[in-house]
Amino acid sequence: MPALYLTLVAVVFAGLGARDQVAVAGLALRQGKRPGLLIVAVLCACLTGAFAAWLATWMLPMLPPPARAIFAGIAIGFAGVESLLLAPRRNPKEPTNSLGAFALVLIAHQVTDAARFLIFGLSVGMAAPVASGAGGVLGGAALVAFAWGWPEFFERPAARRARRIVGALLVLVALTMFLSEFGIL
Repeated sequence: MPALYLTLVAVVFAGLGARDQVAVAGLALRQGKRPGLLIVAVLCACLTGAFAAWLATWMLPMLPPPARAIFAGIAIGFAGVESLLLAPRRNPKEPTNSLGAFALVLIAHQVTDAARFLIFGLSVGMAAPVASGAGGVLGGAALVAFAWGWPEFFERPAARRARRIVGALLVLVALTMFLSEFGIL
């Protein structure tokens, strides 16, 4: 159970103001809160979260327990760097009203975002891919539902600053895990 809760909280914090949320919010502002948009966004979040957990089940048997913590630290570090470097565009342009095209864009954003790195890393680090995957899927679905329900929140600069702060904290956590695993801290 701790894996579920920890991953849920980590995904919610790391995914706040992410590229997928900004894309959902931008489309909801421009086209209105279509239920189809919410369904597609939640399905994409569930698919990419489940994919990250599946990758962890594949990776888990290859790593001995001491290496799992280091691997989790590396994944958390990647999540922090992604949050710091890859900023979402302010007003994403959508040339069509196609939900299929939007799903492809959303999946492309989510496969390489901080939240999925965290699902993958925490699933391996805690050796609990099912529980971590479930927490990550719930967190990802909640994030896109929030973006659909309150798209005006992402127009504020505070959302971008919060994303940068969370990214810096994730990098700090990754460095602390790495140094403590090698006995330096």
